[in-house]
Amino acid sequence: MPTDLLILVSVLIFPGGLFAFSLGLMLKGVDRRVAARLQGRVGPPLLQPAFDLIKLGFKRTMVPDSAAPGVFLAAPLIGTVAMLLAVALVPIAGVYTPDPRLGNLLVLLYLLSVPGVALMLAGSASGSPFGAVGFSREMALMLAYEATIVLVVAAVGLRTGLAEGGVVTFSLAEIVRHQQEHGAYLLDPLMWPALGAFLFFYPANLGIVPFDIPEAETEILEGPLLEYSGPALALFKVMSALKTVVVLSLGIALFCPIAPHGIAGLAVWLASMVVLLAVGISAVRVSIGRMRIDQAFSFFLKWPLLLAAASLTVVVVV
Repeated sequence: MPTDLLILVSVLIFPGGLFAFSLGLMLKGVDRRVAARLQGRVGPPLLQPAFDLIKLGFKRTMVPDSAAPGVFLAAPLIGTVAMLLAVALVPIAGVYTPDPRLGNLLVLLYLLSVPGVALMLAGSASGSPFGAVGFSREMALMLAYEATIVLVVAAVGLRTGLAEGGVVTFSLAEIVRHQQEHGAYLLDPLMWPALGAFLFFYPANLGIVPFDIPEAETEILEGPLLEYSGPALALFKVMSALKTVVVLSLGIALFCPIAPHGIAGLAVWLASMVVLLAVGISAVRVSIGRMRIDQAFSFFLKWPLLLAAASLTVVVVV
């Protein structure tokens, strides 16, 4: 198969596109079901997120009179397209290696910031005061956690690059290959601070309690999403589902991409995704209350940022 066609397949079908879309919705269903069980409830069916999208598809998109229509309607599309591209950048050990022409970790970090920007655009373009509050909260939270993931990626890239006789690498494929040959960073004490920082980062990036501050339903009524309905709101739901796949698979690729080849490797990867989701998202959001924005900002500038910086410093020194 020609290389260009393989790139198109990876973006539109597997591991991106249809596969990532279906997996993201399923993970959302698993999250809701696990959270319900932890709270002593039955919970919705696993396909409830898909049912919600179908329902939204039959409703009408309402644009407020005070909104900027072009930006208002473009925001969810921008975020969704960015996540479709991002999924194709993350390797699956033993199953899929992204084409180098798609980009590397730096491109992936850029794409991961786009959904946050899309939410800020949505909040500012809606004309709603709740959207404006959500915009300011999203911007403050992004400023806090983006520095953490940059240092985490730098620590992992430097650890791999030095071990390979170079300086630093931003190739996820190279990082995965190195761990398959020499062992997962999950078991490397030098990388434990970076792992801890990432475990704080991904709930915040996904907007999960206690870091769901920009969309707090009980405070600002979903903030930037308050004025959205119909297919436009459905696109934001799709963006969130795809982002879940991207962030969880990034964590696996950075710290534990150990799996056999073929179908067995895909099964191990899927199981790892579910475990990471249940432990780091479902269990956390039912056991911890929401932080205030000032608390979240201070928290990230203290503990996760210090952990990531410590890991980077240790890698350089050792």
